[in-house]
Amino acid sequence: MPVSRIAIGSAGEASQPDALKAALAEFISTLIFVFAGEGSGMAFNKLTSDGSSTPAGLVAAALAHAFALFVAVSVGANISGGHVNPAVTFGAFVGGNITLLRGILYWIAQLLGSVVACLLLKFSTGGLKTSAFSLSTDVSVWNALVFEIVMTFGLVYTVYATAVDPKKGSLGVIAPIAIGFIVGANILAGGAFDGASMNPAVSFGPAVVSWTWANHWVYWVGPLIGGGLAAIIYDTFFIGQSTHEQLPTTDY
Repeated sequence: MPVSRIAIGSAGEASQPDALKAALAEFISTLIFVFAGEGSGMAFNKLTSDGSSTPAGLVAAALAHAFALFVAVSVGANISGGHVNPAVTFGAFVGGNITLLRGILYWIAQLLGSVVACLLLKFSTGGLKTSAFSLSTDVSVWNALVFEIVMTFGLVYTVYATAVDPKKGSLGVIAPIAIGFIVGANILAGGAFDGASMNPAVSFGPAVVSWTWANHWVYWVGPLIGGGLAAIIYDTFFIGQSTHEQLPTTDY
């Protein structure tokens, strides 16, 4: 079981140069992602006089987040692993791929990156509102919770399959684009219902800057449950034991 490999980490880990560099990379990657994703929504609102709830707005949001996440994961992959998401970091922790202390360092960096991105957006747009995630009409918190669990499960499962699995081989080359694609696809599926966060940091920045906390817990609990389940299931069934054998070779 992957849970047996959970590690706390050493007390001095947070001050090690490589850990600090990794945290800085997470801060920058999250800032890039949130600035582009949240900014695209603000730009669409400005162009359409707050018409972001239209089908075109949903497609625009999906494309912007898919493109931005592809870049954000790519630029951070060689330094921090390119998590750009507390739920991904939590999944990595549950699977024994990152220590608790380094994970907390990543969380702090990701949350700060999101807040700074939203502050920069508010300033550079002349004070336009950075809208917090919210539930659509007739969508309950339990509906939204299930959405966030399932969507984040798909995201973290994709991360494990394309980036974490030691058997991934050349598939790792497409990991950033696969991760971006699943986020874009999930926004098309869930964006009209609860905004399709899948990422507590993405929800946290706009909530802080706009100081809007209604149902904010959904955007933490859902992604963390979904990310943790994906890590446990993928690691237990596909990493913890061999899923295929190499074909025998024949001497000629």
